[in-house]
Amino acid sequence: MTTILITGASAGLGAEMARQFAARGNDLALCARRTDKLETLKAEILARHPDRRIEVRALDVTDDAAVFEVFRGFAADFGTLDRIVVNAGLGKGSPIGTGRYDANRETAMTNFVAALAQSEAAMEIFRAQGRGHFVMVSSMSAMRGMPKTMTTYAATKAGVAHLAEGLRTELYGKPIKVTVLYPGYIESEMNDRTENKNPLLVSTEKGVRAMVTAIEKEKESACVPPWPWAPMSTVMKHAPLPIFKRLI
Repeated sequence: MTTILITGASAGLGAEMARQFAARGNDLALCARRTDKLETLKAEILARHPDRRIEVRALDVTDDAAVFEVFRGFAADFGTLDRIVVNAGLGKGSPIGTGRYDANRETAMTNFVAALAQSEAAMEIFRAQGRGHFVMVSSMSAMRGMPKTMTTYAATKAGVAHLAEGLRTELYGKPIKVTVLYPGYIESEMNDRTENKNPLLVSTEKGVRAMVTAIEKEKESACVPPWPWAPMSTVMKHAPLPIFKRLI
């Protein structure tokens, strides 16, 4: 049985990962700011899978000290953490230079600096154990610089992908594995208020199923769902700028 820590687990992709991992026989360490939602999720999962063990803790990932305290607390609760999924993130943003530095800074601090703190806390545990599986949730937007409201968000997601890839290079051949996920358009709290839904948007359940499958296979990196995002990644990286602008 595997013990999995998931940040940002109160809703969206994190909550659905918790449901699907529990259904596959895993114990869970779940953290997020909204403990009421965590407790509701815990009750829901235990009603379906009473043999699972689920621990929940409040965590604002932008509180550096709290990140280390919560991760260490979960490690003490279970005795070991087999997999840690850095999932917490923020989707707000504004075109650069339009007076909303506050929004862009909040996204940068949550998506990159807080992810760095989570990575430090996770790797502290895995280095002490001598094993583990580190999972970073990036985004397809990391494939190339994005315009307007996506500019800062995409930059943070590229940053965390490189952070994880650096760890993978360092740890190659050792029993600490690293996976980077690049989700495409998956229904979540981050986009549920968008009026014009993208035709490539898939349900939370379907999108997360692809994420969970890639994680359990310990893939080094995965565009999820694979279709159309695996081939799309090549297009995004290499299409001439006039074509790329029309695509997005």
